[in-house]
Amino acid sequence: MDYDVLIIGSGPGGYVAAIRASQLGMKVGVVEKENLGGICLNWGCIPTKSLLKSAQAYEYTKHAADYGVSIEGEVKPDFGAMVKRSRNVADGMSKGIQFLFKKNKIETINGFGKLTTKDTVEVTDDKGKVTTVKAKHIILATGARSRELPNLVQDGEKIFGYRKALTLDKLPKSMVVVGSGAIGSEFAYFYQSIGTQVTLVEFMPEIVPNEDMEVSKQLARSFKKMKMKVLVGSSVESVDTSGDLCKVAIKTKKGEEVVEAEVVLSAVGITPNTENIGLEELGIETVNGRVKVNDFYQTNVEGVYAIGDILEGPALAHVASAEGIVCVEKIAGLDVEPVDYGNIPGCTYTNPEVSSVGLTEAKAKEAGYEIKVGKFPYTASGKASAAGQKEGFVKLVFDAKYGELLGAHMIGGNVTEMIAELVVAKKLEITGHELIKSIHPHPTMSEAIMEAAAAAYDEVIHI
Repeated sequence: MDYDVLIIGSGPGGYVAAIRASQLGMKVGVVEKENLGGICLNWGCIPTKSLLKSAQAYEYTKHAADYGVSIEGEVKPDFGAMVKRSRNVADGMSKGIQFLFKKNKIETINGFGKLTTKDTVEVTDDKGKVTTVKAKHIILATGARSRELPNLVQDGEKIFGYRKALTLDKLPKSMVVVGSGAIGSEFAYFYQSIGTQVTLVEFMPEIVPNEDMEVSKQLARSFKKMKMKVLVGSSVESVDTSGDLCKVAIKTKKGEEVVEAEVVLSAVGITPNTENIGLEELGIETVNGRVKVNDFYQTNVEGVYAIGDILEGPALAHVASAEGIVCVEKIAGLDVEPVDYGNIPGCTYTNPEVSSVGLTEAKAKEAGYEIKVGKFPYTASGKASAAGQKEGFVKLVFDAKYGELLGAHMIGGNVTEMIAELVVAKKLEITGHELIKSIHPHPTMSEAIMEAAAAAYDEVIHI
């Protein structure tokens, strides 16, 4: 055998699994057809956060006077420089993975990998040369791409997905963003904040539809305050790209509306990259187009595993990483605990930020829990006021019977950093009273967590 473990794909699932397998003493190879780090490092998580940071810096300068800072002359966003910076950040992260692979003696095989047997992969490089690689264990970590709808076909020029949105040649004057999940909302916020007139279209009744309803409504208010047009309960019926501007026909609750825009960004979800990788030939089971696995990511074919976005479940980088670690630790014979999918944090890096974990208030009630809910507004937070970030709140949902934390839902400054505390609290089954009695430093935005817990038990101090 060439390798103990061979991984197809080097995104946050694949490269993390590779490093952990190497740490456990295995000989590891990784097949990658593009750049190390996959979509996340090169075209997703990292470059988008770079763009969002640029937008935040621009917003700060626009409101510098609010902080007692005087700036002479007009402050303008340099869109080209923002894009260049984001690409440099992504390139740097990809090179960081190269360093980690070298450090951990992980070999990279460049090309497109396809299973031919349960222990053999054919790798075809960009020149058509085919190399056969063998391994005792093969992990599929091929990720996903932007999903296309029949009435929203991407031409790469006027209608496109997230990859193109990261590298536009010039700042569009107007844009329709279809889909308000994390990707759609982040791009909508970014472009609106630097001067594009954005129309955000969401089929569900609220934007960021997986979030608690109060969070969704607050984010919609914040977007509208930016002069963004937000259409919920709406769907794009067709797009006419024959003229200079796209004519987007949108079915709304009030009837059909035609919105004209320079470009349309489709952010309606993702499609798993499962074509031509050998699933059918080996008889690997799939469900709704995604690979079926057990708790430790073993497929129905012995020695073949799958992790990340090609599985059912949340398509998140940190989930793929966790799955990769569990997978290789099980292969190594360690006593492994399955991933707890009820305790997965989600983050949306708009301004205000959004983060959550566990059950929403509505889902907790649907599940039959008797609940206590505590909410603390950022308007009552000294640190939020000092930072000029008074929009938002922390909302916690507890089981009334046992006091266990069921869910946490936050919108406001720094909440994507604060959510980890509540992930740990939920894992350790910390009760509301234990959270109240855990002293939080003052002044911080994280105090809002302690205060929200206190609010659930009528012990809140500052509201």
